[in-house]
Amino acid sequence: MTQISHNPQATAQMLTTHEAWLALKASASEFQSLQSKDGSLAEAVMRPRAGELIGTIVAAIDDLLPHFPHDATYLQVLIADLKKWEASGFGAPDFLDALLEFQPQTQREDGLLHLVLFPMYTQNGSTNRHLEAVLVQVIWPDFIAQLEAGSYSNALFVPLRFIDFTAGYDTNSAVLFPESVAIRETPSFTWGAIFQDREAARFRKVLKEAAAITNLQLPADAAQLLTDQQLTEETFIMWDLIHDRTHMRGDLPFDPFMIKQRMPFFLYSLEELRCDLTAFRESMKIAANPASDPKAAQTAKLVQYAVIFDRIFRFAITGNRVRNYDGLGGQLLFAWMHQHHVLHWTDTKLSIDWDQVPEVVAALGDAIDELYWKSIDRPKLAHWLAAYELVSATVTPNPASAWAKGPEALPLNAPLREITDQVLDDEFPLSMFYEALNKKMAAVIESTRGMTGATSI
Repeated sequence: MTQISHNPQATAQMLTTHEAWLALKASASEFQSLQSKDGSLAEAVMRPRAGELIGTIVAAIDDLLPHFPHDATYLQVLIADLKKWEASGFGAPDFLDALLEFQPQTQREDGLLHLVLFPMYTQNGSTNRHLEAVLVQVIWPDFIAQLEAGSYSNALFVPLRFIDFTAGYDTNSAVLFPESVAIRETPSFTWGAIFQDREAARFRKVLKEAAAITNLQLPADAAQLLTDQQLTEETFIMWDLIHDRTHMRGDLPFDPFMIKQRMPFFLYSLEELRCDLTAFRESMKIAANPASDPKAAQTAKLVQYAVIFDRIFRFAITGNRVRNYDGLGGQLLFAWMHQHHVLHWTDTKLSIDWDQVPEVVAALGDAIDELYWKSIDRPKLAHWLAAYELVSATVTPNPASAWAKGPEALPLNAPLREITDQVLDDEFPLSMFYEALNKKMAAVIESTRGMTGATSI
């Protein structure tokens, strides 16, 4: 057996070539080819081979157990769930027991390693509940721990780094959420993990290319993000720490509408942007108080750059134009900054008045907050119409849109789902600027698929 190292980075590197991990990864990958969309075995004739693969996976987990003493109970229950699945004939999988034992939010220790194996879909990756295996490492800098222990508590938040993964994560997915796992019933979820190394790596590549294409002169401190992967990871951890906790904080509509509801996609745009702009404004406060924590203050300034650049350069033109709510959020931020005269596209050169940016960007956050504050005094449809008015006042709607023609063009007495159906898939098309930028940036954005910190520029 391979000798166990007490150096997390050495152990992480060793595990990527460990015979047991390679066998597990290969077996899980082959097993995926035998599964149907819901995770069950596609054909009964495949059961003998499926059983052999599960046997290899179980043996591999047994061999790897000494490297994960902190996850011993979870891994043992995982083995039991795999065996129960095989005994049941590989029907729709149920890994609730193992999922309940996996609690990474209680082990936020910098460098700590986890072996994660579940039948699950991967957000922005695969919609199939296939068996996915991921080797991950916790990233938990001291200054982040101090922020979380103070004013920015977020007990569910787990920042991670990719070590290795199966095909479902060789995609654009940068999250690991328990609700994506195949389970028999829905428990109260207690954690959510984000791969900060992937977020940082693709941000750096996209920003470098976008700045070159638009002739944007980056401020000296922002330029550090292009050359320092660790600094950028820490920036994204701070951003996501505050963003994630914001989803359930503030003057919200009474019903948390992000959960299993079909609504006009521009509402999801505003919710994600609200959380980002809250992170932006909170970072302004932290940056203004360097004496309290110099490292946090330095990173807080970088968070402000990251929110703007990721939103206007990557979010706005990533993905297709079918109800792309993150894309619309990027379009809205860009247009707001332009129309408030802090972002300029002149002589084919992009420039930003950084000294005026905080006030202007904070004002957009305030406008969304006011919309939310008023929401509990309004009927749902009236709230939707007010949200549309906020967005369409800055981003030009599709000329074919019924919503753009005003309430009188909508079937206001119909069920809400019919009114939602009147929203076009591309209700807010790309501007001429973004159409041109998209043509130049599409290949670079696509090249970030599957990227990690280890493969970054």
